[in-house]
Amino acid sequence: MVELKEELKGKIIEVLNLEDVTVGDIQDGDALFGDGLGLDSIDALELIVLLDKEYGIKLSDPKQGKAIFKSIETMAAYISENRTK
Repeated sequence: MVELKEELKGKIIEVLNLEDVTVGDIQDGDALFGDGLGLDSIDALELIVLLDKEYGIKLSDPKQGKAIFKSIETMAAYISENRTK
Protein backbone atom coordinates (compact mmCIF):
# COMPACT_ATOMS: atom_id res chain seq x y z
CA MET A 1 0.00 0.00 0.00
CA VAL A 2 3.02 2.29 0.43
CA GLU A 3 3.54 2.29 -3.34
CA LEU A 4 -0.13 3.15 -3.92
CA LYS A 5 0.07 6.08 -1.49
CA GLU A 6 3.16 7.49 -3.21
CA GLU A 7 1.53 6.98 -6.63
CA LEU A 8 -1.61 8.77 -5.42
CA LYS A 9 0.36 11.74 -4.12
CA GLY A 10 2.11 12.11 -7.47
CA LYS A 11 -1.12 11.81 -9.45
CA ILE A 12 -2.90 14.36 -7.24
CA ILE A 13 -0.06 16.85 -7.67
CA GLU A 14 -0.07 16.28 -11.44
CA VAL A 15 -3.85 16.29 -12.00
CA LEU A 16 -4.49 19.31 -9.79
CA ASN A 17 -1.42 21.21 -11.00
CA LEU A 18 -0.22 21.77 -7.45
CA GLU A 19 2.85 23.88 -8.02
CA ASP A 20 5.25 24.18 -5.09
CA VAL A 21 3.99 20.86 -3.64
CA THR A 22 6.10 17.71 -3.70
CA VAL A 23 5.22 14.12 -2.84
CA GLY A 24 7.27 14.56 0.34
CA ASP A 25 5.14 17.53 1.40
CA ILE A 26 1.98 15.40 1.63
CA GLN A 27 1.68 13.20 4.71
CA ASP A 28 -0.53 10.10 4.54
CA GLY A 29 -2.85 11.27 7.31
CA ASP A 30 -3.04 14.96 6.37
CA ALA A 31 -6.45 16.35 5.46
CA LEU A 32 -6.76 16.92 1.72
CA PHE A 33 -9.41 19.63 2.11
CA GLY A 34 -9.59 22.62 4.42
CA ASP A 35 -6.58 23.17 6.65
CA GLY A 36 -4.55 20.31 5.18
CA LEU A 37 -3.68 20.45 1.50
CA GLY A 38 -6.36 23.09 0.98
CA LEU A 39 -8.27 21.44 -1.86
CA ASP A 40 -11.74 22.70 -2.83
CA SER A 41 -14.91 21.36 -4.50
CA ILE A 42 -13.48 21.72 -8.02
CA ASP A 43 -10.51 19.62 -6.92
CA ALA A 44 -12.95 17.01 -5.58
CA LEU A 45 -14.44 16.66 -9.06
CA GLU A 46 -10.95 16.16 -10.48
CA LEU A 47 -10.28 13.45 -7.88
CA ILE A 48 -13.51 11.68 -8.87
CA VAL A 49 -12.35 11.69 -12.51
CA LEU A 50 -8.91 10.44 -11.39
CA LEU A 51 -10.46 7.48 -9.54
CA ASP A 52 -12.49 6.56 -12.60
CA LYS A 53 -9.70 6.89 -15.18
CA GLU A 54 -6.83 5.41 -13.21
CA TYR A 55 -8.51 2.82 -11.01
CA GLY A 56 -11.90 2.09 -12.62
CA ILE A 57 -13.82 3.36 -9.58
CA LYS A 58 -17.06 5.25 -10.22
CA LEU A 59 -18.44 7.35 -7.37
CA SER A 60 -22.14 8.06 -7.65
CA ASP A 61 -22.74 9.55 -4.21
CA PRO A 62 -20.92 12.83 -3.43
CA LYS A 63 -21.23 12.15 0.31
CA GLN A 64 -19.21 8.98 -0.24
CA GLY A 65 -16.44 11.11 -1.77
CA LYS A 66 -16.18 13.24 1.36
CA ALA A 67 -15.20 10.19 3.43
CA ILE A 68 -12.94 8.72 0.75
CA PHE A 69 -11.06 11.98 0.10
CA LYS A 70 -10.36 12.67 3.76
CA SER A 71 -6.66 11.81 3.38
CA ILE A 72 -4.19 9.85 1.26
CA GLU A 73 -4.62 7.04 3.79
CA THR A 74 -8.40 6.81 3.26
CA MET A 75 -8.10 7.13 -0.52
CA ALA A 76 -5.51 4.35 -0.73
CA ALA A 77 -7.59 2.03 1.45
CA TYR A 78 -10.69 2.63 -0.67
CA ILE A 79 -8.79 2.11 -3.93
CA SER A 80 -7.22 -1.11 -2.63
CA GLU A 81 -10.64 -2.52 -1.83
CA ASN A 82 -12.54 -1.30 -4.91
CA ARG A 83 -10.20 -0.89 -7.88
CA THR A 84 -11.04 -2.63 -11.14
CA LYS A 85 -7.87 -1.55 -12.99
